[in-house]
Amino acid sequence: MIIIRNGTLVLPEGLVRADLAMEGGRIARIAPSVEAHEGDEVHDAAGCWVMPGLIDAHTHLQCWTGIDWTADSFETGTRAAACGGTTTVVDYATADRGVSMPDALAEWHRRADGTCTANYAFHMAIAEWGEGSLEQLDEMFAGGVRTFKTYFAYDHLKLDDAQTLEVLEAVRERGGMLCVHCENGALVNELQRRVLARGVVGPEGHPLSRPAEVEAEAVSRLLYLAHLAGDAPVNVVHLSTELGLAAIREARARGQRNIHVETCPQYLVLDDSRYLEEGEDGFAGAKYVMSPPLRKPSDRRALRRAVLSGEIETIATDHCSFNMKGQKDRGRPDAGGNFTMIPNGGPGIEHRPAVVATTFGDELGPCDLVRLMSENPARVFGMWPRKGRLAEGADADVVVWDPAARWTISAKTQQQAVDYTPYEGFEAHGRAHLVFVNGELVARDGEPTGVMSGSYVAR
Repeated sequence: MIIIRNGTLVLPEGLVRADLAMEGGRIARIAPSVEAHEGDEVHDAAGCWVMPGLIDAHTHLQCWTGIDWTADSFETGTRAAACGGTTTVVDYATADRGVSMPDALAEWHRRADGTCTANYAFHMAIAEWGEGSLEQLDEMFAGGVRTFKTYFAYDHLKLDDAQTLEVLEAVRERGGMLCVHCENGALVNELQRRVLARGVVGPEGHPLSRPAEVEAEAVSRLLYLAHLAGDAPVNVVHLSTELGLAAIREARARGQRNIHVETCPQYLVLDDSRYLEEGEDGFAGAKYVMSPPLRKPSDRRALRRAVLSGEIETIATDHCSFNMKGQKDRGRPDAGGNFTMIPNGGPGIEHRPAVVATTFGDELGPCDLVRLMSENPARVFGMWPRKGRLAEGADADVVVWDPAARWTISAKTQQQAVDYTPYEGFEAHGRAHLVFVNGELVARDGEPTGVMSGSYVAR
């Protein structure tokens, strides 16, 4: 038995001073005092918060883009996640055109099974819809997948509105949910052409080609389609703009209730001035080429307020890491490239908990942090009550968080297998001191123990 003593437990009903015991991959007991016996492993959590393991419900690990593999595999990505306090990730398996959903799911299992430090589940991204798709959906539910993704952008992935409506109806009828990448792809294509025609080829062209209106239009369109589909449950992923937030508020005011909203730390902390960052011979802005792009300070402020008000339910990372050297530098203008050739995505799977806790400071207490990064993701994505809470019988995914820790985020010391971090030099307040996955200690003070106890989470 593993016993955590003297900590402040972050429970659904509030903070409680108590001991917690784990055995057989489950939380065995929560009590004012748990007696230790010979052979038990005891950890002192004095001065720390004892929290349910955090959940990152938006990652892209060991993903092939057609040109590049992401820098992080399931092995390196889940190890980095665990070192930061995240004990479960939900990764986007993708059924590319010409690939069936069952074949895509089998491939993602092949990549992940037996390699993970943190637990893992899968969404299924759908790049084509037609004959046989309904039967494939049924196979996904049988395989523990109940959330799906479609795109309004990227020519090789996007569905049209009629197809999206059919997916929404089919997923709703089966009790699932659709996550949607909300950018108007036709407008992005045209705006990229116009920006390049103006002679803007560096990273600063990326946000110019994907303005806030491109997101807001797609968010609004999605929510009208969801209404037509009988108020089908949707998750607006990586919300980045105040205009997009306004579209969500309008839909909720119309009476839609099945709208879930996710944002990411980068949209709460960084802004579009980063695209003009000096360094890397004028190419440092490539670090922040992700879609949607970083936005204005006013958008950042609006999203922070929406997090505090509860309008945004979950904070995930959209972790999709590419190295600056050998991957993102393919878009260097001095080598004949441009911003459209820079692989889209950035790392964050390791640093989300510390960045969020530090950014909000006293505005979000431990119960709020758990709600945004553990309880709500568990509820929204079908893992509650096994995950997302500390309770007897729940999974033994437990984080002992030291709120007094002070440390600096740096690529030199990170576990992520990528050559930079967008949070370089960030002074973090708080850190995962001990991280348990399925009752096994996998990380201590940001360093892995070498234990890989992650398992597949069928939802």
